[in-house]
Amino acid sequence: MNAHTTNSDPLMRTAVRPAAIMARGAGSYLWDEAGNRYLDFIQGWAVNALGHSPSVLRAALSEHSALLLTPSPAFHNRPQLELAKRLVELTGAHQATFLNSGAEANEAALKLARKWGRLHRRGAHSVITTHGAFHGRTIATMAASGKPGWDQLFPPYPPGFVKVPFGDAAAIEAAIDENTVAVMVEPIQGEAGVVVPPPGYLAALRRLCDAHDLLLIADEIQTGVGRTGRFVAQEHEGVRADITTLGKGLGGGVPIAAVLANERAACFEPGDQGSTFGGNPLMTGVALAVVEAVSQPGFLANVREQGEYLGAALNALAQSFGGAVTRGQGLLRAIVFDRPIAAALVEAARAQGLLVNAARPEIVRLMPQLGVSRIEIDEMAALLAQAYATLPLG
Repeated sequence: MNAHTTNSDPLMRTAVRPAAIMARGAGSYLWDEAGNRYLDFIQGWAVNALGHSPSVLRAALSEHSALLLTPSPAFHNRPQLELAKRLVELTGAHQATFLNSGAEANEAALKLARKWGRLHRRGAHSVITTHGAFHGRTIATMAASGKPGWDQLFPPYPPGFVKVPFGDAAAIEAAIDENTVAVMVEPIQGEAGVVVPPPGYLAALRRLCDAHDLLLIADEIQTGVGRTGRFVAQEHEGVRADITTLGKGLGGGVPIAAVLANERAACFEPGDQGSTFGGNPLMTGVALAVVEAVSQPGFLANVREQGEYLGAALNALAQSFGGAVTRGQGLLRAIVFDRPIAAALVEAARAQGLLVNAARPEIVRLMPQLGVSRIEIDEMAALLAQAYATLPLG
């Protein structure tokens, strides 16, 4: 037996998971193989935009799986073209390309920026990112990320990334030099614990990038496709990034991501970018169904309304807990405690039939489906209060 083998489980231990085996889902609920029901306020880390197994996705999967899985990326397919057209319309972008995951999309965005720097900025290649950022788990996107401790995991990392504090436009301006080609930020840092920047931050970065002839890259993997109550979060400040990445909620549960670029930044040529499965008609057909659902009249207004209701419910909980505050936007929210109790609270909540996420030792994150009801939010609040009451807080 290998000295590093810790058990006989055939699945690599890349995450710490509870023993329950999830078997089926519907809307805001999951059931495990033992028949236990859970109110799911994680939704695959903001992936299931329309909840578990919605009828619109089942219909799209059935339709497109019966027609064509993939003709290879060497050919056009209709769902891919229609999805690109729809995303360009909704975001003001010029062109789109499709991949399989957010990390791949962010990697492609970095490649696009460096290609642009070679063409238009005398080879400028450095990208300014932020502390606490999470851009993916490829080597390059880990190098771009600012998650504590990641710099020690898989060195050496590729150079070309300069990190500054999140939410500080002046720090970004101070970091700009002749090698800088782009600024890459999340509108809200999700994995860092739903960190919301000061008002006007994205607008300030847009002005900086314009003044210094840089590209602005918005990583909207977690915030995009309606999560904050707008189709992309940058809309809250009237900003259009040069490059925007989408993932997670774009597929509503199937693996797909996108890179959107304006005309200024769209400089890929044949051979610069590729993906064996990226843009296949099965995934793009499902994503198109998600996008059409999210862009229906009133859908995003309802997300904003339910987001305010969720925020108020969490504020009431935080006040009752003591030593806690809340933050977030739309249906991406967090409770921040003054003690590292998040993991214990997540476990206690699961025992009560509620699924939430410990984003940091002191932060509990909530990402319900975009169609979550007030009844379900009230149920979440009651279950989380019951879970908190079971903690041995001394």
